[in-house]
Amino acid sequence: MTDWRQVRALGVEAPGRMYLHDYWEGPPDPGRYRVNTLYTGFSAGTELTFVKGTNPYLRSRWDAEAGLFRPEEPSASFPVPFLGYMEVGRVSASEAPSIVEGAVLGMTYGHKTGHTADPAQDFALAVPSGVDPVLGIYLAQMGPICANGLLHAAQDMAGADVRSLDEGVRGRRLLVFGGGVVGLLTALFARWCGASEVIVVDPAPERRRTAEALGFVALQEEGAAAEVKRRWTNGAGDRGADLAFQCRAAGSALHEALRALRPQGTVVDLAFYQGGADAVRLGEEFHHNGLSLRCAQIGRVPRGLAWAWDRRRLAAATAELLVAEGEAIREHMITDVVPFDDAPPFVAELVERRRPFVQVVFRVGE
Repeated sequence: MTDWRQVRALGVEAPGRMYLHDYWEGPPDPGRYRVNTLYTGFSAGTELTFVKGTNPYLRSRWDAEAGLFRPEEPSASFPVPFLGYMEVGRVSASEAPSIVEGAVLGMTYGHKTGHTADPAQDFALAVPSGVDPVLGIYLAQMGPICANGLLHAAQDMAGADVRSLDEGVRGRRLLVFGGGVVGLLTALFARWCGASEVIVVDPAPERRRTAEALGFVALQEEGAAAEVKRRWTNGAGDRGADLAFQCRAAGSALHEALRALRPQGTVVDLAFYQGGADAVRLGEEFHHNGLSLRCAQIGRVPRGLAWAWDRRRLAAATAELLVAEGEAIREHMITDVVPFDDAPPFVAELVERRRPFVQVVFRVGE
């Protein structure tokens, strides 16, 4: 049906150096399908840990059975040939009855010019009609990561009977720490789900400007807790945010998020920390205000909810968000669209010059 083809992939050759390499891929077997990549999104929070050599897999092995990192043998070493989980591809050939040729799908197969997929193993969701295809980078993984944060907040309010993502945020005043992709998508989810007020906190002025362009109040990190406690009063001795989403990989952000909560409030943490968190002082507000801290990451929905909430349902919620907010996301969050072959020098420049960006996308086709 189709010929063999050469696929180009982007990986990390050594600390500080990404590279492109090629391999051959055969035609799809029965039941499988082939996609040509249109766009692949760069997840800076995760992928720069490999570029910089700070990812825990480079120094430890993850023991999934024990739930422990084992320092005696790393899970990964250089070169790291494949990275990425934010792809949009057009189906060019299909031997899978459920997959139509020409469909544009959000997927998670890494920075590659193409991929042969198995519907039983590869997650895919069609980009909604009318949505810019580049926004499909958020469908399969990044959007569900943020939606899962709201799901954790909903479980705090509703227990095991969560019917909707809005149950943890509707009518509540909340903070989002971090004006990167995770923080801004989480803030958009919260507003879409009916939060009464959402404030985005970030130390970088350019990211605060992006948050403001999306319609949010934005505060710098230093002094954010004091300002929020001044703004939001619930009664005597009860000031601060009902809930905070922590989406910035810095201990200082987590500490300020805890400080900004009202008594018995919760921080839902979506950040990926690579080092310590010396700035967090658990003997201060965390202890005296009886606060809670929950980690939310895409590999685990809240205990007891997996029967009703899986990645496909979280991705479906992401698709609805993209329909509602897609134009604003495209205008304000997609800051760089770069030809795929230019990816290695572009990322090197990002690391070296530390210039501001929100979402980098590598353009492959069309």
